[in-house]
Amino acid sequence: MIFSRIAPSLSSAVAKTTVRSFSNSSAVSSKVAVLGAAGGIGQPLSMLCKLSNEIDELSMYDIVGTPGVAADLSHIPSKPKITGCLPHPGSWPPRSDDGLAEALTGADVVVIPAGVPRKPGMTRDDLFNTNASIVKKLVEGCAEHCPEAVLAIISNPVNSTVPIAAEVLKKKGVYDKTKLCGVTTLDVCRANTFVANSQGWHPKDVNVTVIGGHAGITILPLFSQVPGMKVSDEELDALTVRTQFGGDEVVKAKAGAGSATLSMAYAGYIFTENVIRAMNGEKGIVQCAFVESDITESPFFASPCKFGENGIEEVMGFGELSAYEKQWFDKMMPELKKQIQKGIDFVGN
Repeated sequence: MIFSRIAPSLSSAVAKTTVRSFSNSSAVSSKVAVLGAAGGIGQPLSMLCKLSNEIDELSMYDIVGTPGVAADLSHIPSKPKITGCLPHPGSWPPRSDDGLAEALTGADVVVIPAGVPRKPGMTRDDLFNTNASIVKKLVEGCAEHCPEAVLAIISNPVNSTVPIAAEVLKKKGVYDKTKLCGVTTLDVCRANTFVANSQGWHPKDVNVTVIGGHAGITILPLFSQVPGMKVSDEELDALTVRTQFGGDEVVKAKAGAGSATLSMAYAGYIFTENVIRAMNGEKGIVQCAFVESDITESPFFASPCKFGENGIEEVMGFGELSAYEKQWFDKMMPELKKQIQKGIDFVGN
């Protein structure tokens, strides 16, 4: 769903592109805002966006560090104009406007990786209290300054922060389900990588649909739909669990020094550039995302989504599940709905 349609400006080196149809409309000026841009995900994500030929303006916002990071990235000879904003005066270039308002005004896509990272022994749910408040505040700013922008939520736990964003936007009277997404692209990246390594394939030739949510057992890779994939039951189980808990693998390997920041930045960039390409009129952009959905009993669900000029055009189905996948699906649903409700209750209370 994702690697067949990613941007040639960076991604063609690592992903296969297929035939695409294009509209006759001219590309319009596009602005991307990254909130949490000085953090472990935000900095490499911003650098990748600075390299994009699809983005005209990149605004970086964080509570510290963004003027320096923006100044650094501004020396890269690439298309996007870049600014770094703080919550108060002291931005680069020097100006006195409110930082969040300036970062968001005119934004077409807002990517939110802001929040604290996981540490060894922490689950995504452990991050809830801190990150929930951060996302709530930032989305309130989006509602005020760029209510028509597509919001791409990276901040964990995504299964809860996306519902938080939805409830905030509803309270502000600007909610549009076609413009709110949880970024689950990293789950697809991991599944593609792990399958390619298992089968001796090039990752660019693999495209795994990953459904559900973005935490542990709520992540369900549909390996039964990968043509030509041959694995034993034990190998299938190992690949599934590794995809579900790939973040834990990185947290442990970094030994307290952080979580999956670089791979998440790459995934966030891929997702963002696909959204921009669709906005610019390119047809056939399909990628998995965690969105409001009625294809299951869960009010939010990750599945393939078709993107267009105004955001999500269609929330697509995910096909037939194998008996093995059906077991995981049944196990997933109660936990996913619980995490979603936690986000809804956070705003309601």
